[in-house]
Amino acid sequence: MTIKLVNSLPSPADERENKLQKKLWMAAIKPPMYSVAIMPIALGTAVAYAERQTLNPGIFLTFLVSAVLILGWENVSNDVFDSETGIDVNKHHSLVNLTRNKTLVFWIGNLLLVLGILGIVSIAWTQRDLTILGIILLCCGLGYVYQGPPFRLGYRGLGEILCFFAFGPLAVSAAYYSQTQSWSMGSLIASIILGISTSLILFCSHFHQVKDDLAAGKRSPIVRLGTLRSAQLLPWVCGILYALTLLFVGLGVFPLWTLLIFISLPTAYRLCTHVGENHDKPDRVNNCKFIAVNLHFWSGVLLCLGFALN
Repeated sequence: MTIKLVNSLPSPADERENKLQKKLWMAAIKPPMYSVAIMPIALGTAVAYAERQTLNPGIFLTFLVSAVLILGWENVSNDVFDSETGIDVNKHHSLVNLTRNKTLVFWIGNLLLVLGILGIVSIAWTQRDLTILGIILLCCGLGYVYQGPPFRLGYRGLGEILCFFAFGPLAVSAAYYSQTQSWSMGSLIASIILGISTSLILFCSHFHQVKDDLAAGKRSPIVRLGTLRSAQLLPWVCGILYALTLLFVGLGVFPLWTLLIFISLPTAYRLCTHVGENHDKPDRVNNCKFIAVNLHFWSGVLLCLGFALN
Protein backbone atom coordinates (compact mmCIF):
# COMPACT_ATOMS: atom_id res chain seq x y z
CA MET A 1 0.00 0.00 0.00
CA THR A 2 1.46 3.38 -1.09
CA ILE A 3 0.81 6.53 0.91
CA LYS A 4 1.03 9.79 -0.99
CA LEU A 5 2.22 12.81 0.91
CA VAL A 6 0.48 16.04 0.02
CA ASN A 7 2.84 19.00 -0.22
CA SER A 8 1.29 21.73 1.96
CA LEU A 9 3.94 24.31 1.05
CA PRO A 10 2.73 27.13 -1.19
CA SER A 11 3.88 27.03 -4.79
CA PRO A 12 6.16 29.77 -6.18
CA ALA A 13 3.13 31.14 -8.05
CA ASP A 14 1.15 31.34 -4.80
CA GLU A 15 4.03 33.12 -3.07
CA ARG A 16 4.26 35.66 -5.89
CA GLU A 17 0.52 36.25 -5.70
CA ASN A 18 0.67 36.72 -1.91
CA LYS A 19 3.53 39.20 -2.22
CA LEU A 20 1.64 41.07 -4.92
CA GLN A 21 -1.49 41.24 -2.77
CA LYS A 22 0.48 42.51 0.23
CA LYS A 23 2.11 45.14 -1.96
CA LEU A 24 -1.24 46.26 -3.33
CA TRP A 25 -2.80 46.48 0.14
CA MET A 26 0.11 48.53 1.46
CA ALA A 27 -0.24 50.87 -1.53
CA ALA A 28 -3.98 51.12 -0.87
CA ILE A 29 -3.55 51.91 2.84
CA LYS A 30 -0.76 54.43 2.06
CA PRO A 31 1.08 54.45 5.44
CA PRO A 32 3.60 57.18 4.42
CA MET A 33 0.77 59.52 3.45
CA TYR A 34 -0.37 59.85 7.06
CA SER A 35 2.46 62.27 7.73
CA VAL A 36 0.12 64.69 5.93
CA ALA A 37 -2.23 64.42 8.93
CA ILE A 38 0.46 64.31 11.59
CA MET A 39 2.61 67.25 10.52
CA PRO A 40 0.03 70.10 10.85
CA ILE A 41 -0.77 69.04 14.41
CA ALA A 42 2.92 68.76 15.25
CA LEU A 43 3.75 72.14 13.71
CA GLY A 44 0.88 74.02 15.36
CA THR A 45 1.84 72.48 18.70
CA ALA A 46 5.54 73.29 18.20
CA VAL A 47 4.78 76.95 17.44
CA ALA A 48 2.53 77.11 20.52
CA TYR A 49 5.35 75.71 22.64
CA ALA A 50 7.86 78.18 21.16
CA GLU A 51 5.61 81.21 21.66
CA ARG A 52 3.72 80.37 24.84
CA GLN A 53 5.83 77.65 26.49
CA THR A 54 2.69 75.56 26.76
CA LEU A 55 2.16 71.91 25.90
CA ASN A 56 -0.76 69.66 26.79
CA PRO A 57 0.33 66.12 25.79
CA GLY A 58 -3.19 64.68 26.16
CA ILE A 59 -4.73 67.19 23.76
CA PHE A 60 -1.81 66.79 21.36
CA LEU A 61 -2.13 62.99 21.20
CA THR A 62 -5.93 63.11 20.92
CA PHE A 63 -5.69 65.62 18.09
CA LEU A 64 -3.01 63.53 16.38
CA VAL A 65 -5.06 60.32 16.43
CA SER A 66 -8.17 62.19 15.32
CA ALA A 67 -6.31 63.76 12.39
CA VAL A 68 -5.04 60.36 11.24
CA LEU A 69 -8.57 58.91 11.42
CA ILE A 70 -10.04 61.82 9.47
CA LEU A 71 -7.36 61.52 6.78
CA GLY A 72 -8.15 57.80 6.67
CA TRP A 73 -11.77 58.73 5.90
CA GLU A 74 -10.67 61.06 3.14
CA ASN A 75 -8.41 58.47 1.51
CA VAL A 76 -11.04 55.73 1.73
CA SER A 77 -13.91 57.90 0.50
CA ASN A 78 -11.80 59.21 -2.38
CA ASP A 79 -11.39 55.63 -3.61
CA VAL A 80 -15.17 55.26 -3.45
CA PHE A 81 -15.84 58.50 -5.32
CA ASP A 82 -13.15 57.78 -7.92
CA SER A 83 -14.67 54.37 -8.58
CA GLU A 84 -17.83 56.14 -9.72
CA THR A 85 -16.05 58.17 -12.41
CA GLY A 86 -13.93 55.35 -13.84
CA ILE A 87 -10.65 57.18 -13.20
CA ASP A 88 -9.38 54.27 -11.06
CA VAL A 89 -10.03 51.58 -13.66
CA ASN A 90 -6.25 50.96 -13.96
CA LYS A 91 -5.52 51.57 -10.28
CA HIS A 92 -5.08 48.05 -8.97
CA HIS A 93 -4.41 49.26 -5.42
CA SER A 94 -7.74 51.05 -5.12
CA LEU A 95 -9.58 49.75 -2.05
CA VAL A 96 -12.74 49.37 -4.10
CA ASN A 97 -10.90 47.33 -6.75
CA LEU A 98 -9.20 45.18 -4.10
CA THR A 99 -12.34 44.42 -2.09
CA ARG A 100 -14.87 44.61 -4.94
CA ASN A 101 -17.26 45.93 -2.30
CA LYS A 102 -17.81 49.68 -2.67
CA THR A 103 -20.50 49.78 0.02
CA LEU A 104 -18.23 48.20 2.64
CA VAL A 105 -15.39 50.61 1.83
CA PHE A 106 -17.80 53.56 1.98
CA TRP A 107 -19.03 52.68 5.47
CA ILE A 108 -15.55 51.95 6.78
CA GLY A 109 -14.64 55.47 5.68
CA ASN A 110 -17.66 56.91 7.48
CA LEU A 111 -16.71 55.03 10.66
CA LEU A 112 -13.21 56.53 10.53
CA LEU A 113 -14.72 59.99 10.13
CA VAL A 114 -17.07 59.57 13.10
CA LEU A 115 -14.25 58.32 15.34
CA GLY A 116 -12.00 61.20 14.28
CA ILE A 117 -14.69 63.83 14.89
CA LEU A 118 -15.46 62.30 18.30
CA GLY A 119 -11.82 62.89 19.25
CA ILE A 120 -12.11 66.55 18.27
CA VAL A 121 -15.43 66.81 20.15
CA SER A 122 -13.69 65.48 23.27
CA ILE A 123 -11.11 68.28 23.06
CA ALA A 124 -13.80 70.91 22.50
CA TRP A 125 -15.82 69.51 25.41
CA THR A 126 -12.80 69.57 27.72
CA GLN A 127 -12.01 73.18 26.83
CA ARG A 128 -15.66 74.29 26.69
CA ASP A 129 -14.81 75.84 23.32
CA LEU A 130 -16.21 74.77 19.94
CA THR A 131 -13.66 76.69 17.87
CA ILE A 132 -11.42 73.80 16.83
CA LEU A 133 -14.47 71.64 16.10
CA GLY A 134 -15.68 74.28 13.67
CA ILE A 135 -12.27 74.51 11.99
CA ILE A 136 -11.94 70.74 11.60
CA LEU A 137 -15.48 70.43 10.24
CA LEU A 138 -14.50 73.06 7.67
CA CYS A 139 -11.42 70.96 6.80
CA CYS A 140 -13.68 67.93 6.37
CA GLY A 141 -15.94 69.98 4.13
CA LEU A 142 -12.96 70.89 1.93
CA GLY A 143 -11.97 67.23 1.88
CA TYR A 144 -15.43 66.25 0.68
CA VAL A 145 -15.82 68.85 -2.07
CA TYR A 146 -12.38 67.81 -3.36
CA GLN A 147 -13.71 64.48 -4.70
CA GLY A 148 -17.29 64.09 -3.47
CA PRO A 149 -20.35 64.51 -5.69
CA PRO A 150 -21.75 66.77 -6.93
CA PHE A 151 -18.75 69.06 -6.40
CA ARG A 152 -15.66 67.03 -7.42
CA LEU A 153 -13.55 70.20 -7.42
CA GLY A 154 -10.41 68.09 -7.76
CA TYR A 155 -11.59 67.26 -11.27
CA ARG A 156 -11.53 70.98 -12.05
CA GLY A 157 -7.90 71.34 -11.02
CA LEU A 158 -8.63 72.89 -7.61
CA GLY A 159 -7.38 70.01 -5.46
CA GLU A 160 -4.01 71.57 -4.67
CA ILE A 161 -5.67 74.79 -3.48
CA LEU A 162 -8.10 72.90 -1.23
CA CYS A 163 -5.23 70.78 0.07
CA PHE A 164 -3.18 73.88 0.87
CA PHE A 165 -5.87 75.43 3.07
CA ALA A 166 -7.07 72.21 4.74
CA PHE A 167 -3.63 70.89 5.72
CA GLY A 168 -1.93 74.27 6.02
CA PRO A 169 -3.55 77.36 7.59
CA LEU A 170 -6.70 75.66 8.90
CA ALA A 171 -5.17 72.53 10.46
CA VAL A 172 -2.06 74.25 11.85
CA SER A 173 -4.13 77.09 13.33
CA ALA A 174 -6.50 74.56 14.89
CA ALA A 175 -3.59 72.72 16.48
CA TYR A 176 -2.15 75.98 17.82
CA TYR A 177 -5.55 77.00 19.17
CA SER A 178 -6.05 73.62 20.86
CA GLN A 179 -2.96 74.34 22.96
CA THR A 180 -3.41 78.05 23.65
CA GLN A 181 -7.06 78.91 22.83
CA SER A 182 -5.68 81.92 20.96
CA TRP A 183 -4.36 82.81 17.51
CA SER A 184 -0.85 83.43 16.25
CA MET A 185 0.60 85.16 13.20
CA GLY A 186 3.67 82.94 13.57
CA SER A 187 1.65 79.74 13.25
CA LEU A 188 -0.25 81.15 10.27
CA ILE A 189 2.98 82.01 8.45
CA ALA A 190 4.51 78.61 9.27
CA SER A 191 1.36 76.93 7.98
CA ILE A 192 1.94 78.48 4.55
CA ILE A 193 5.21 76.57 4.20
CA LEU A 194 3.59 73.32 5.30
CA GLY A 195 0.57 73.90 3.07
CA ILE A 196 2.82 74.29 0.03
CA SER A 197 4.77 71.10 0.75
CA THR A 198 1.48 69.22 1.26
CA SER A 199 0.05 70.46 -2.04
CA LEU A 200 3.27 69.35 -3.74
CA ILE A 201 2.38 65.74 -2.91
CA LEU A 202 -0.95 66.00 -4.70
CA PHE A 203 0.64 67.90 -7.58
CA CYS A 204 3.26 65.19 -8.08
CA SER A 205 0.70 62.38 -7.88
CA HIS A 206 -0.67 63.31 -11.33
CA PHE A 207 2.50 63.08 -13.45
CA HIS A 208 2.07 59.37 -14.18
CA GLN A 209 -1.71 59.34 -14.73
CA VAL A 210 -2.30 62.03 -17.33
CA LYS A 211 -4.04 59.59 -19.71
CA ASP A 212 -6.40 58.33 -16.98
CA ASP A 213 -7.15 61.90 -15.86
CA LEU A 214 -7.94 62.97 -19.41
CA ALA A 215 -10.15 59.94 -20.00
CA ALA A 216 -12.16 60.72 -16.85
CA GLY A 217 -12.39 64.43 -17.60
CA LYS A 218 -10.12 65.41 -14.71
CA ARG A 219 -8.38 68.71 -15.42
CA SER A 220 -5.54 68.43 -12.91
CA PRO A 221 -2.77 71.07 -13.03
CA ILE A 222 -0.52 68.54 -14.80
CA VAL A 223 -3.18 68.02 -17.47
CA ARG A 224 -3.66 71.78 -17.90
CA LEU A 225 0.05 72.68 -17.98
CA GLY A 226 1.49 69.54 -19.52
CA THR A 227 4.17 67.41 -17.89
CA LEU A 228 7.11 69.48 -19.20
CA ARG A 229 5.88 72.85 -17.95
CA SER A 230 4.82 71.25 -14.67
CA ALA A 231 8.30 69.78 -14.22
CA GLN A 232 9.83 73.19 -14.94
CA LEU A 233 7.55 74.77 -12.33
CA LEU A 234 8.51 72.29 -9.61
CA PRO A 235 11.93 73.81 -8.64
CA TRP A 236 10.29 77.23 -8.18
CA VAL A 237 7.61 75.79 -5.88
CA CYS A 238 10.19 73.87 -3.86
CA GLY A 239 12.36 76.96 -3.65
CA ILE A 240 9.52 78.88 -2.00
CA LEU A 241 9.75 76.59 1.05
CA TYR A 242 13.31 77.68 1.74
CA ALA A 243 13.00 81.28 0.58
CA LEU A 244 10.05 81.93 2.92
CA THR A 245 11.87 80.35 5.86
CA LEU A 246 14.95 82.46 5.21
CA LEU A 247 12.82 85.58 4.83
CA PHE A 248 10.92 85.11 8.08
CA VAL A 249 14.06 84.25 10.03
CA GLY A 250 15.52 87.50 8.71
CA LEU A 251 12.39 89.39 9.79
CA GLY A 252 12.55 87.84 13.25
CA VAL A 253 9.23 85.99 12.87
CA PHE A 254 10.85 82.53 12.92
CA PRO A 255 13.60 81.46 15.33
CA LEU A 256 17.06 80.94 13.85
CA TRP A 257 16.77 77.18 14.46
CA THR A 258 14.11 76.89 11.75
CA LEU A 259 16.93 77.16 9.21
CA LEU A 260 17.33 73.46 9.94
CA ILE A 261 14.77 73.04 7.15
CA PHE A 262 17.66 73.47 4.69
CA ILE A 263 18.82 69.96 5.65
CA SER A 264 15.90 68.71 3.54
CA LEU A 265 17.24 70.53 0.46
CA PRO A 266 18.82 67.36 -1.07
CA THR A 267 15.37 65.71 -1.06
CA ALA A 268 13.92 68.70 -2.90
CA TYR A 269 16.77 68.50 -5.41
CA ARG A 270 16.18 64.79 -5.91
CA LEU A 271 12.46 65.40 -6.51
CA CYS A 272 13.05 68.14 -9.07
CA THR A 273 15.75 66.29 -11.01
CA HIS A 274 13.82 63.00 -11.02
CA VAL A 275 10.66 64.65 -12.34
CA GLY A 276 12.65 66.79 -14.78
CA GLU A 277 14.26 63.71 -16.31
CA ASN A 278 11.17 61.47 -16.31
CA HIS A 279 8.11 63.75 -16.44
CA ASP A 280 6.84 62.10 -19.65
CA LYS A 281 7.66 58.52 -18.63
CA PRO A 282 4.77 57.26 -16.44
CA ASP A 283 6.53 54.03 -15.42
CA ARG A 284 9.52 55.97 -14.10
CA VAL A 285 7.89 59.09 -12.67
CA ASN A 286 5.14 57.23 -10.75
CA ASN A 287 7.25 57.22 -7.56
CA CYS A 288 7.75 60.99 -7.46
CA LYS A 289 4.77 61.33 -5.13
CA PHE A 290 6.69 59.40 -2.48
CA ILE A 291 9.76 61.61 -2.90
CA ALA A 292 7.39 64.55 -2.34
CA VAL A 293 6.09 62.79 0.80
CA ASN A 294 9.70 62.52 2.05
CA LEU A 295 10.23 66.22 1.37
CA HIS A 296 7.02 67.09 3.21
CA PHE A 297 7.97 64.88 6.17
CA TRP A 298 11.57 66.00 6.63
CA SER A 299 10.97 69.68 5.94
CA GLY A 300 8.04 69.54 8.39
CA VAL A 301 9.98 67.70 11.08
CA LEU A 302 12.92 70.09 10.79
CA LEU A 303 10.62 73.12 10.92
CA CYS A 304 8.91 71.72 14.04
CA LEU A 305 12.31 71.04 15.61
CA GLY A 306 13.40 74.58 14.82
CA PHE A 307 10.46 76.00 16.77
CA ALA A 308 10.80 73.50 19.62
CA LEU A 309 14.47 74.38 20.12
CA ASN A 310 13.74 78.10 20.39
